[in-house]
Amino acid sequence: MIESSPSQEEPKTRINKVVFYGSAIGVLAIALWAIFDKESADTVMTAMVTWIGKNLGWYYTLVVVSVLVFVVLVALSKVGKTRLGPDHSRPTFNFFTWTSMLFAAGIGIDLMFFSVSEPVTQYLAPPRGDGSTAEAARQALVWTLFHYGLIGWGLYALVGMALGYFAYRHNLPLSIRSALYPIFGKKINGPIGHGVDIAAVLGTIFGIATSLGIGVAQLNYGLYFIFGVPENNAWKIALIGLSVVMATISVLTGVEKGIRRLSELNVILCIVLMLYVLVTGKTAFLMDAMISNVGDMLAQFPFMALDTFAYDRPDAWLNGWTLFFWAWWIAWAPFVGLFLARISRGRTIRQFVFSVLIVPMAFILTWISIFGNSALALIMDGNAQFGEIAMNTPERAFYSLLEQYPAVPLVAGIATFTGLLFYVTSADSGALVMANFTSHLKDSEADGSKPVRLFWSLAIGILTLAMLLVGGVPTLQGATVIMGLPFSVVLVFVMVGLYKSLRVESALANSYDSTLHSVLSSRSSSLSDRRNWRQRLSRQVSYSGLEQTEAFITDTVKPALREVYEEFLAQGVDVELEIQQVGGLQLESVDLIVVTHKEQRPFKYQVYPVRVNMPSYARMTTSADVYYRLEAFNQEGSHGHDLIGLSEEQIIADVLDQYESHMAFIHHQSLSAERSQINEDGCVKTDWKRDFDTGMIPVLEPKAHDVLDEELENLDKNQQETMRENS
Repeated sequence: MIESSPSQEEPKTRINKVVFYGSAIGVLAIALWAIFDKESADTVMTAMVTWIGKNLGWYYTLVVVSVLVFVVLVALSKVGKTRLGPDHSRPTFNFFTWTSMLFAAGIGIDLMFFSVSEPVTQYLAPPRGDGSTAEAARQALVWTLFHYGLIGWGLYALVGMALGYFAYRHNLPLSIRSALYPIFGKKINGPIGHGVDIAAVLGTIFGIATSLGIGVAQLNYGLYFIFGVPENNAWKIALIGLSVVMATISVLTGVEKGIRRLSELNVILCIVLMLYVLVTGKTAFLMDAMISNVGDMLAQFPFMALDTFAYDRPDAWLNGWTLFFWAWWIAWAPFVGLFLARISRGRTIRQFVFSVLIVPMAFILTWISIFGNSALALIMDGNAQFGEIAMNTPERAFYSLLEQYPAVPLVAGIATFTGLLFYVTSADSGALVMANFTSHLKDSEADGSKPVRLFWSLAIGILTLAMLLVGGVPTLQGATVIMGLPFSVVLVFVMVGLYKSLRVESALANSYDSTLHSVLSSRSSSLSDRRNWRQRLSRQVSYSGLEQTEAFITDTVKPALREVYEEFLAQGVDVELEIQQVGGLQLESVDLIVVTHKEQRPFKYQVYPVRVNMPSYARMTTSADVYYRLEAFNQEGSHGHDLIGLSEEQIIADVLDQYESHMAFIHHQSLSAERSQINEDGCVKTDWKRDFDTGMIPVLEPKAHDVLDEELENLDKNQQETMRENS
């Protein structure tokens, strides 16, 4: 038996030397090559981008569309109600804060850059048909929304869902390699896992550097527009330096403080800018256009998603727009996905997927429709000069649009500060995630050490500066297309690994529902845990305080589970009893863990205290604000009933009921040739005491399943008494 209390020390982290030095050397080598052999770098990158666009355009299209379909189907399926964590877990952040962070992390300053320049470019030089027509205007907004829409956020949803599921439900490290464990098993701790994480880091840093390179060019022009400072490399260096300092301060203060507050402020300022342009511009036209844009997007999305331009291929346009955006989204997917997982513990898969798909998309649609249609209205009203500026010098497009509205200095200042926040929230989130990628984390909610976060914050700034000095934004775009390719293969494996694990989740739910019904209906011991009528009445009119709950744990729960523990030992079964202090509650949890077979998941019966707000109707008879429940959890979740008031024999009977249903599930799985957990062949190993240094912590967190309370209540008293006598 093990009786322990949680350590008061913070979880320690250490550098993953292979991933850290491998990715650092890779970034440095590419940057130095581009700096000292610019012509060779440009030639090779251009050739690679051209080859990818010509030969692998279909592949990019197939991958991104498959990911979107996959995440939607998973969310709509019955496993969509599964939480990213134990079933009793709840989200850490409120909905506004959460969506602010996922939006600020998933979209950078490039939204300001492309929300004006892309609609104008697609209007004047569309991939199909004539430019400068009403049809070209409609299609211009549709293409922009398509490139910034559901497909990209589907990639984020896949990675975030997979990492959150494996980290918080299966207690695996919050790393890309964890999502591949159902396929490769322990091999993810070796070269395969290291290679996957290095690919993720390289894709991430070039994807972020592209956004930040675009942002620096736009911010530099913003300062010229407001203060008249020159557009040159010296000011770009100064802006990068300022942004690195702000990002470093933010990332060192952590998610709960720096990143959270900057994200909330960022969203608020964006809303202010949108409303300003909407109210002071052509309000009626903009609202009409927005509704039309939504209809066009819904009508054309399936065709556009699968359109590879096989018969009328505009290679330059395709490489510079659609394929670049798909590669860019893919490059951002590991970083944004991990960050989303990091802030989404406790949310259901369904809530996570649809929130990630719909909330940012609604904001992006509103933003692009307002700014994009405002830009098109200027050109259609005869301002051809603005069109030329927006198309040929896109970093000036946003400010050139704001110049057409009143109070330009104030609005431009807000826009510049908003752009700076976009820059910082992308850089700090990226530094945090890359620190996690390159570290051994002993806790799924821990982050890489501050020195590692500082290193990656500086590395992002240095790479952005180096690539800007060499070839500017086009060089960064080309590097992103190239770096996104290897990680696209990883995304396919992530889908396969998550699919295999969710099949087990679904099979487990089905099996527990059916086998528990069978066990409760046929075994006499199944009803001995039910309260008699006096116990049931007492449960409805009394609420346990702290002292009463503590006494019940000591006098009833511990003796009952010790008795079961000792009997398992006497039967030669591998069993452990853990008693741990629950932080913040001043109460203990009691865990009985039985390893039934080395290749199957262990049986777990956990009695865990839960603090609940007192119902309003009960406050007439008590002054307490809260009361306590002792809920029983198995590996998959809460049984849903309170044990307080039961006798030792009734608790023991409940343990045996759950143990029998667990064994029935194992038997069912063996008969159907389905694995019940993840091991090297696709199932969770039950060596649940494995050292943290292996990077695997395989004990699963809970998930709730019904215990058929209604059927039990409907059984009459005589049948209950007969079953008790038989037991």
